[in-house]
Amino acid sequence: MPKYVIEREIPGAGKLTPEQLKGVSQTSCGVLSDMGPQIQWQQSYVTGDKIYCVYIAPNEEMVREHARKGGFPANAVNEVVTIIDPTTAE
Repeated sequence: MPKYVIEREIPGAGKLTPEQLKGVSQTSCGVLSDMGPQIQWQQSYVTGDKIYCVYIAPNEEMVREHARKGGFPANAVNEVVTIIDPTTAE
């Protein structure tokens, strides 16, 4: 199943409180539950004004549908072609 990195432009994302992040996470999980097991949220990285999310889904449209239903921006959705890490150098 393809993996996607989603870039969400959210001004002040890095200043969201733990309670606000919990609320966002709960909304996302609720939408995912309604959409079924084909789409899965792996993790997200919060930066100053963006959140980068990693999802597994059958296609980009399903990722965008999740964003629409949850009220989240999805400014860029990119399919991961391959993953590298320090062991790639060996």
